[in-house]
Amino acid sequence: MRLAELAARCGLPEPRVSVGTPLGFRTRARLAVRGRANSPKLGLFEAGTHRVADIPRCRIHHPLVNEVAAALRRAIRETGVAPYDERALRGDLRYAQIAVERASERVQLVLVGNAGRADALRPVFAELERELGARLQGLHWNGNPARTNAILGPHWEQIAGEPALRETIAGVDVFHPPGAFGQSGADLFETLVARARAAVPEGARVLELFAGTGAIGLGLLGRVEHVALNELSPHALDGLALGIAARPVAEQARAEVLAGDAGRFADRIATADVLIVDPPRKGLGPALSEAIAARAPARLVYVSCGLDAFLREAAAWLDAGALALESLEAFALFPYTEHAETLAVFARR
Repeated sequence: MRLAELAARCGLPEPRVSVGTPLGFRTRARLAVRGRANSPKLGLFEAGTHRVADIPRCRIHHPLVNEVAAALRRAIRETGVAPYDERALRGDLRYAQIAVERASERVQLVLVGNAGRADALRPVFAELERELGARLQGLHWNGNPARTNAILGPHWEQIAGEPALRETIAGVDVFHPPGAFGQSGADLFETLVARARAAVPEGARVLELFAGTGAIGLGLLGRVEHVALNELSPHALDGLALGIAARPVAEQARAEVLAGDAGRFADRIATADVLIVDPPRKGLGPALSEAIAARAPARLVYVSCGLDAFLREAAAWLDAGALALESLEAFALFPYTEHAETLAVFARR
């Protein structure tokens, strides 16, 4: 295990791996919609193909995900709306995104259509509203008429319900508009967030790059001097704004939003006591990694979903003598796969 090798190099014990509930843990799912109107398939692509494996009763999905998927199957059959055929580039409904709001036991549902307008899917929306009723937290249309492997397209319309899903993550309300990224294993992610926050000392000045909707940083506003939260995605920025607005007025005054590419704010590293980063799989990139080596903060909290990039960047900082690794652990947010998220805490030498 490569994380164990890194730990041994730094004189640390082998990192523990936190695991969650093995079944029913997945509170978010993106399901491809294929087949025919009288026999729709909702599921995932088989490995290495674009053939959809229908999963009507997936045991790792939260029961509400399966319930809503079943209602969508019935709505397709009732209305005759055509599932997408990607070889012929025909059909009306490409994907369904289902997210559970755990506290209320309601669901945010997004239907991804194969057009620039929602008209073709309105009969399905009406059928879903009739059947699911109060179990719908929010109902949204997304339009993706391009020939692409991307799931979501550029067009959005709120059909019913609330504009953003509200999740309480380690005691703090975090808001997810339908276009914002959210972790599918919410319970275990809470544990990761709580550990990341615990690594930040009282009264610190914090810079968080790749902050998303603010799951880590929002929970620090009550006990630090200042938190600057950087994010690029407009959907995540909308959720971040809602999260800040939901905090007490005194905490709101400690928050600063830095919208745009994280690399634009590399100069802010030098003024932060604590730097928190949660980059995509490709990592921070050379410019940010070099900026950290040159102007190492007193503490760096690194949440990584890309092991190769993390190990490469960690080795560079250790080799340069810029940072020392204080703690290292892994979180199996995707059980039944080899993937694990890493939480590492570094201190300036």
